[in-house]
Amino acid sequence: MGFAEIMSLCAGLGLFLMGMTLMSEGIEKAAGAKLRGILEMFTTNRVTGMLVGLIFTAIMQSSSACTSLVVSFVNSGLMTLFQAAGVIFGANIGTTVTSQLVSFNLSAYAPIILITGVVVSMVAKNQFVQRIADIVAGFGVLFLGISTMSSGMSALKDSEQVINLLSGLENPFLAVIAGLVITAIVQSSSVTVSLVLLMAQQGLFGDVNICLYIVLGCNIGACTTALLASLAGKKDAKRAAMIHLLFNVIGTVIMFIIFQIAVDPISMWLHSFSADEGRFVANAHTIIKISQVIMLLPFSNWIVKLTYLIIPGKDEKVGYRDTFQLKYIGNKVIFNPSTAVVDGLKELERMASLASDNLNRAMNALVTLDEEDIQEVRDMEENINFLNRSITGYLIKINQSPLPIDDLQGLGSLFHVANDIERIGDHAENIAEFAERRKKTGASFSDDAIKEMTELLNLVNDLMGQAIKVIVGSGSEEDMERMSAMEDAIDAKEKEIQQHHVDRLTRQECSPEAGMIFSDVATSLERVGDHAFNIAVYIIKRENTE
Repeated sequence: MGFAEIMSLCAGLGLFLMGMTLMSEGIEKAAGAKLRGILEMFTTNRVTGMLVGLIFTAIMQSSSACTSLVVSFVNSGLMTLFQAAGVIFGANIGTTVTSQLVSFNLSAYAPIILITGVVVSMVAKNQFVQRIADIVAGFGVLFLGISTMSSGMSALKDSEQVINLLSGLENPFLAVIAGLVITAIVQSSSVTVSLVLLMAQQGLFGDVNICLYIVLGCNIGACTTALLASLAGKKDAKRAAMIHLLFNVIGTVIMFIIFQIAVDPISMWLHSFSADEGRFVANAHTIIKISQVIMLLPFSNWIVKLTYLIIPGKDEKVGYRDTFQLKYIGNKVIFNPSTAVVDGLKELERMASLASDNLNRAMNALVTLDEEDIQEVRDMEENINFLNRSITGYLIKINQSPLPIDDLQGLGSLFHVANDIERIGDHAENIAEFAERRKKTGASFSDDAIKEMTELLNLVNDLMGQAIKVIVGSGSEEDMERMSAMEDAIDAKEKEIQQHHVDRLTRQECSPEAGMIFSDVATSLERVGDHAFNIAVYIIKRENTE
């Protein structure tokens, strides 16, 4: 085997990997947010979860990508471990689609597919069409890589050393280890199985049955990507990756025993509907995965419970009111473009809730003059400022990442949301300062003044509550109209109580100092209403651009 043949194999493998990457990334960018919604909606039980995982992986052409995504979903709280189990099981079947496509030898059409994708990507103006074109181009590159590898492998038949090496691979256990190691290195079982398939087509194995054991090893090696992705995550993320590993290890042990008992009858049966050795490997891969799922799906809940024994304990959770800590985008969060915006929105919701609580605490301090409340408002304002800086930095980071198109559109509006929430915190701090000023001057409010401020605060709280709901929920034009009416009611109420305040001053029913504080508080509350409405507008408009 000469240098040219080695280069041909390396080039083909490189093209194959590049093609899979282009397809996977193109699909995530084109429909990542929609696929995320599908995963959330149709994973309520293990059977539908399995079907979703199967289809999802068949589209993405990578069980490793699907499983890593599921790990990040579990880490973000978008999916439970029991839901994840079904998706992971289905992903193991979906990954066999790649080897089936490779076995049909579509390499002759690779140049046409590739040029079509490249041309459309270059001339298309629509971003979604460009991403679809990237997927098509990736498909073409993948089959061009297969063609190149096949050309290189054809020369292997003339290499005595290679023939002796592969012919000597008779130990089933060593074959499993070989498949495991190679897959762990290339981070894709689809690649390894495809290589084995092409070798089988060239007749390089002394006994083609050894391919069955290599495929088993590939299944375990495919767990590497998810395991690595989970290392920086929470315990549930690690458990999700462990589900994948347990499924493949248990399934491999069962199939290994079955092959040891009846490999020849199984091989004859597979050959009976396989046109060549390449189809034999592809069909074997599919049958192995389907058999494993049929055997283990009824025990999926037990496998999930087993992960709690292997990975015991709980994470140190960041509390709702813990200061100077990020709950959803902190150190224990796995960064994944498909869930990055969701994590950011959840952190924004937490920040908005803290700002709302701080506003009410400040208003309470204004009436009671409680020094502890005043100090707590100041402390929480520092925390809100920390969150604003951290979330803004995170949004800048993800804006530079390959986000799904739906998430990328309207991302800029989240910067405005963070700023509006921070301004609400500033108004809470201002009210706390008014409380301190009132305490120093001895200014007092009339019962009517306290009642009117309470009525205005209640209106603001209602609007703020609705704004917080739409941050991680969903909003419509009707919701915006309703909140616009609420904001108008706040404006009208502020004007009304300001006029009542002037009337009380005219009647000398309150002191000038108390009157100035009352007026400033009413203005601050009205502006909080403006910021709350702005938050809703930015979120709803962002959703409507998706």
